[in-house]
Amino acid sequence: MKMNHQPEIAIIESNTLTCLGLKGILEEMIPMATIRTFHQFSELMDDTPDMYAHYFISAQIYVEHNAFFLPRKRKTIVLASDSPQFQLSGVPVLNIHESEEELVKNILKLHQHAHHNGYPVKDMPSMPPAQPHQEILSSREIEVLVLITKGLINKEIADKLNISLTTVITHRKNITEKLGIKSVSGLTIYAVMNGYIEADRI
Repeated sequence: MKMNHQPEIAIIESNTLTCLGLKGILEEMIPMATIRTFHQFSELMDDTPDMYAHYFISAQIYVEHNAFFLPRKRKTIVLASDSPQFQLSGVPVLNIHESEEELVKNILKLHQHAHHNGYPVKDMPSMPPAQPHQEILSSREIEVLVLITKGLINKEIADKLNISLTTVITHRKNITEKLGIKSVSGLTIYAVMNGYIEADRI
């Protein structure tokens, strides 16, 4: 029997690049999860289809195999462009044409939205907390971190906090060194998972 802290997530998408890209993002966000990729629905069915905490699937696969995914709608995320027809049907949609930062933010929002709507915690993999070896950020560094996750550039952060541009750059360098995280998407994950900002505010 699989432990809840080791969730399995299925990606069903014929586009190899989409599969690999999403797998990489999810592995960074949920390192304890096992991410499996399938190019066709039949490959999923040959596996153990009901064991997955989530299904990330192409719009075409959702339409063609609606009988399977409709009863599992709360565990299904459709990979599509910004499609109103899916949003109106109440199916979570992830816009695959967005930047990595936006994809991460939207996955975090889907995660938070699921909890706010009372879905069982076991159905939604929990995100990792801060690692024990990571140093604690100062209150000013946290302020800078939050503004970074909101998409502000260094000059805007300096103006907002009434500090010099050099000081902002120093804070960013310290944040990166303390956390070992260089990408904005990685910093966004860290900020949300440690309660510095809510996903809906990024």
